[in-house]
Amino acid sequence: MDLILWRHAEAIDGSPDHLRALSDKGVDQAQRVANWLKLSLPNQYRLIVSPAVRTQSTAKALNPTFETNRLLAVGGKAEDIIKVAKWPHASHPVVIVGHQPTLGQVASLLIAGKKDYWSIKKGAIWWLTYRERYDTPQVVLRAVLNPDMV
Repeated sequence: MDLILWRHAEAIDGSPDHLRALSDKGVDQAQRVANWLKLSLPNQYRLIVSPAVRTQSTAKALNPTFETNRLLAVGGKAEDIIKVAKWPHASHPVVIVGHQPTLGQVASLLIAGKKDYWSIKKGAIWWLTYRERYDTPQVVLRAVLNPDMV
C-alpha cells in the first residue's frame, strides 16, 4: 500500500482557522506538488481531505473530486488518519491532505513505531509504502518532496 501525507500549502493568517485560504505562494506550492503527483500516481487512488478551506484548495490542485473527512481536521488524531486511510490494507494508493502536527505524528508512528512530533513543511508530501519482505512487514519512505524541489 502507498500512503501519501500531504500538508496543506501556505495559507493566509486569519480567523476563524478553518476558513483560512491559500496565499498566492500557497496556490503555487499546491500546483507544483500536484503536477508532480499527477506524473507519479497511478490512475486510481483515493484523495481524502480535511474540511479546512486551505486543505480543500490544496487538494483541488490535484483533483477536483475528493472525499472530505472531519477526522482529518485541525487537532485530529494520527490513529484516526491511519484508520481512515485503511493502512496498510487499502487496495489503491491513498493521498491524505491535512495538518501539522498530526501528519508528522502519522509519519513517525508508521516509520519509527512511536508517535512523535516530526515536522512536515507546508505544501510537502511524505510518500510511505507498506510491503512485506521475507515475511517481515516494512514501511519504506519512498519520497519526501517539498514545493521548493519541483
